[in-house]
Amino acid sequence: MARYEDFWAVTEAALRHAVRRLGLTPGEAQLRRVLDAYLTLAAFPEVKDALARLDGRPRAVLSNGAPRMLAAAVTSSGLDGRLNPVISVDEVKIYKPAPAVYALAPTKLGVPVGHLLFVSSNAWDVAGAKSAGYQVAWCNRANAPEEELGLRADLVITRLDQLPL
Repeated sequence: MARYEDFWAVTEAALRHAVRRLGLTPGEAQLRRVLDAYLTLAAFPEVKDALARLDGRPRAVLSNGAPRMLAAAVTSSGLDGRLNPVISVDEVKIYKPAPAVYALAPTKLGVPVGHLLFVSSNAWDVAGAKSAGYQVAWCNRANAPEEELGLRADLVITRLDQLPL
């Protein structure tokens, strides 16, 4: 729609829509608790060790999340100092899978896109990154079927510690 809103605002609007659609009547305090859960996310158990194995290589976040959400998630998951940079679509005011978003990481890292391995648990994000020229790994923890978007991951894993060195 060529209209950008911070992901925190989009997330809150989606939550409010969902509770209305389901006929629920939570109070503001309940809604705040659900939203605030985004600020205290935990990492999967193998993530710290998987990132440690990748020391010396670029390890960044490229997310649709708002900067505040991302900073809180990195801190609450104990990943401070293990991911740099943490890149939000807020910089280009458009969401993935827009090509402008995927162009952010190679620019910030100073590495050609084809030399980067993009890892995502979202199949649509895998397709977007592949379209942008990344090597791509799909972390398919749920063993979900592939989406039929015309682009496939180079590697499918179920845990981040399965990433090649």
